[in-house]
Amino acid sequence: MGDTTRWAGALRASPDALRALPDVLRADLRPGRRDPLPRHRYLGRLAHGHVVLFCVLMGVWNANLYEGFMQPVTGAVSLLLVVQSAAPVLALVRPAAALWVSVAALVLLAALTSAVFGAAWPWSAPGLVLHALVLLLLALRVRPAASVAALGASLLTGIGAAVPHHVPGPHTLVQGAVAFTLAVVLGTSLRATRVSRSRLVEQEELTAGERARRALLEERGRIARELHDVVAHHMSVISIQAQVAPHLVADPSPELRENLAGIRQNAVDALTELRRVLGVLRGDGDPGDAAAGVRHAPQPTLDRLDELLANVRAAGLDVTAETRGTPRPLSPGTELSAYRIVQEALSNAVRHAPGARASVSVHHHPTGLTVRVTNTAAPRPADHAPAREPGHGLLGMRERTAMLGGELAVGPTPDGGWEVTALLPADPGPGPASTKDGS
Repeated sequence: MGDTTRWAGALRASPDALRALPDVLRADLRPGRRDPLPRHRYLGRLAHGHVVLFCVLMGVWNANLYEGFMQPVTGAVSLLLVVQSAAPVLALVRPAAALWVSVAALVLLAALTSAVFGAAWPWSAPGLVLHALVLLLLALRVRPAASVAALGASLLTGIGAAVPHHVPGPHTLVQGAVAFTLAVVLGTSLRATRVSRSRLVEQEELTAGERARRALLEERGRIARELHDVVAHHMSVISIQAQVAPHLVADPSPELRENLAGIRQNAVDALTELRRVLGVLRGDGDPGDAAAGVRHAPQPTLDRLDELLANVRAAGLDVTAETRGTPRPLSPGTELSAYRIVQEALSNAVRHAPGARASVSVHHHPTGLTVRVTNTAAPRPADHAPAREPGHGLLGMRERTAMLGGELAVGPTPDGGWEVTALLPADPGPGPASTKDGS
């Protein structure tokens, strides 16, 4: 069934391919088409130099053969031999033009030598090798249909030159056909391999981009789930205060009761919408919510930093902490983001720098909060291989900092360790409306 479907698809595509064939030939075999042979990844232009040297050696050999064959070689034949030797060099830049130059040289050489010797087959082995090299360089850079057309034109040229003179044993023609066919097959195969690798690299880049985008969206969803609890807490407080406020006044007016009831209703409606959004973000079967109690656990703040450090020390990381400045009230989002940044930085140190020493510095200042986490170089390599997919740690730090309008700096230290520094403002603004990735 699968083979039948593939054959049916090929038959349906055949008419379209045949209709597009003239356009392919006209585009790929146009003499003025410029298509330089790219440099090798490791050898640079050394391969180009080898082609030029090979053409020079073939040209000298070819001239010696014709000299012994014609005794002496006429000026026109000498000129054609030079043109034939230069055709592969031209193919390094303009392969289509080199093809027609080489074909013309073969035709004219056959005509001139046959006019002198009557019925002699004029093509030498170096001449056939030079034309095969032109076909190889052409097949490396044109589509297979154009390569096959070039091969057909070369074979027809040989047949057209041989038949009028009734060559009794066209061994040279057979040898040329084999050499030309092998050159086209080899060039087409190498081109197909190169195209496949290029497409594979493009696909890997697209896949890596999708993975990074997926990781970013997952981290944003996690941040949104955590901030939901913070916002929900404040909305619940507003609702309770609005409900209790009328009882704190001796004789509240109807207008006051109505306004407070409106405030409470708006808070309840906002909580309902938040729960709906949270349900969409969490989804069913979220691995981060394996236990039902996790969904409603209070979000951590800097007050729980000592508990975090104790857990990290239990995991084997030698960590010290320092707090500077006078603590001041911070928004719940800032407290949560600062805690999560420290948590992610220490987790990265545990995973990627086993046995290293880490330090955590929290500096309270009038304009905000500065969190700095550093670790020394690992005395031994990590037990696990580096992950190929982008992690969520740095993404989460960047997203949390950008959400609050702060700044984040990460990078290696001079001693081979790693440093994370986050500057979080005391009064975060509304946050960026969009990000560079457009999501």
